Amino acid sequence: MQARVRPATAADAAALAGLRWRRLTEEGSYAGTDREAFLAAFSAWIADHLSTHRPFLAEVDDEAVGMAWLMVADRVPTPARRHRRSGDVQSVYVVPERRDGGIGAALLEAVLAEAGGLALEHVTVHSSDRAVPFYERLGFQHDERLLGWKPS
Repeated sequence: MQARVRPATAADAAALAGLRWRRLTEEGSYAGTDREAFLAAFSAWIADHLSTHRPFLAEVDDEAVGMAWLMVADRVPTPARRHRRSGDVQSVYVVPERRDGGIGAALLEAVLAEAGGLALEHVTVHSSDRAVPFYERLGFQHDERLLGWKPS
């Protein structure tokens, strides 16, 4: 069955929060038992951040099976470009039982279509080693001028 990918809204907050919880607990980065509190807090976060974090939802038979986010940030204006923005792909996730069926690619294509429609100057992604080939297949490239910093 083919997935339907669409922009998510505040009405999808519970589904998005459930997918986020599942990802974090599945990969072992969180072993908490406060699921209901997290779902409520994440749903509130979504409502507060829809202007800067645009969610996309993948569904099969009305069941949420994947998500991806486009974070949009304003950039410092120049005389030639007074309205500048860039984007960052965040939290791309497909439930394990639906992986390798094109859902991740469909989600990322929707995110990049949104980025194109917003005329973003560039879109970045911070990827796991395992997902680098996925992003490269969809047009992402390494850029020696793009540097990252982490606090020590």
